[in-house]
Amino acid sequence: MGARQVAITIDDGFCAECAQAYADLAQATGIHITFNPNGCYGEIWTPLATILRPLIEAGQVQIGNHTFNHWWLTDLSDSQVTAQLEQNEEWIEQTYGITARPWWRPPYGAHDERTDELAASIGYTNVLMWNGSYGDSTAIRPTEILALARQYLNPGVVMLGHANYPEVTGIFPQLAELVTARSLHPVTLDEMFGTSRSTGRST
Repeated sequence: MGARQVAITIDDGFCAECAQAYADLAQATGIHITFNPNGCYGEIWTPLATILRPLIEAGQVQIGNHTFNHWWLTDLSDSQVTAQLEQNEEWIEQTYGITARPWWRPPYGAHDERTDELAASIGYTNVLMWNGSYGDSTAIRPTEILALARQYLNPGVVMLGHANYPEVTGIFPQLAELVTARSLHPVTLDEMFGTSRSTGRST
């Protein structure tokens, strides 16, 4: 089964309809997903804790740190980089009762040796990149999302998606059919890479 693993990772979340749809999908289907929300969209993500907390406790859902404001980290000072991660960590702990460590995803994939060292100094030792994408960080047509899904949804892929535009929510059934047809096994990052969660300070 391990050879057929795929990690579905969903970033950002400034679309309330989209974030809700992904949370509902996880609850209804049992699919394993890693969410990487930005705390600046807390008014959207915080109400979803009622759905997501039990799934996090069960190991079905994982939360990664995507920084609080989704700023380009390589342009920030050392203190600003760590503040972005620490502020988001605090929000994640307060909202979901768990730490995101050791996983963090740099906004826009922009990171370098300096940002990696700064992140590691506060417990973020694993940089979350990707090798497949739905291409939906901006609004694109559902047919384009499906084409990219067919290209990239394969064993061993860390798939990048976003809860930003509703086009993707309308093709959840087709994406599920593709996963099933390819005998893929969606897993969290912990499950794919053998990392583990520790309880956040707020619990």
